[in-house]
Amino acid sequence: MAETTRKLKLGIPKGSLQDATIALFERAGWRIFASGRSYFPTIDDPEIECMLVRAQEMARYVEHGALDAGLTGNDWVMENQTDVEYITSLTYSKVSRQKVRWVLCVPEDSPFQKPEDLAGKTIATELVEFTKRYFAQKNIPVKVEFSWGATEVKPPTLADAIVEVTETGSSLRANRLRIIETLMESETQLIANKASYQDAWKREKLSNISLMLNAAIAAQGRVGLMLNARKDALDTVLKVLPALNSPTVSQLSDAEWVALNTILEEREVREVIPKLKAAGATGIVEYPLSKVVL
Repeated sequence: MAETTRKLKLGIPKGSLQDATIALFERAGWRIFASGRSYFPTIDDPEIECMLVRAQEMARYVEHGALDAGLTGNDWVMENQTDVEYITSLTYSKVSRQKVRWVLCVPEDSPFQKPEDLAGKTIATELVEFTKRYFAQKNIPVKVEFSWGATEVKPPTLADAIVEVTETGSSLRANRLRIIETLMESETQLIANKASYQDAWKREKLSNISLMLNAAIAAQGRVGLMLNARKDALDTVLKVLPALNSPTVSQLSDAEWVALNTILEEREVREVIPKLKAAGATGIVEYPLSKVVL
């Protein structure tokens, strides 16, 4: 009788992170197909079973074992105070490759300057429990209300202040809001159920997923560069290269020449290539990267 394929039940965040997550998995080597209203996307790996789950709920389902693992922000793990295994941090989002911030905001023209000024006031947020604990630890009495959305438009009519997530701050500025405190920074985490993580097969599968996702993130915004240089110009060429690690230097068939291979930030290329040419480098080739294993 054929052996049954083992499965890892993996939660993919539904909503704002969904497209960015699916794109990240594709760069890492897995193709996920989410179609229509189905909550069960297909994936080209018979050992993984995917389910779309809101990031806000992911940690609870992972903690209870409905999912072996999932991707969600550490903000929602902290909000729900769930007991899960952290596998790796994955700094990516729907807009950028930076962490998001949960910030306390008030209208630009309000008199509030610090959290203590909000004593006795109403704060709207989706991050209710964490916000309550934050103000309780500071002994500031406030009323925290759950916001169902469009939180930025609530002050000053529906709330005195808000706690909202931001990447760039542009939406807050557009709504004439001023940040008076950062409550926490958050980034996406690959988390696992503690019992699932004790299973050797699932732990190895998660380790491999973690490796490849991080490799795909590390490759973003970076390119490879190959070039040749005379040995007597090597020191000058090396000073030009802002390498991720020390460049690989290989001997060519001509004893007077070497080949160099390195990785650098894509934004640096326009400055570096002319300097390399001036330093005596030839045969300069830039090439794209899909993964970088650090």
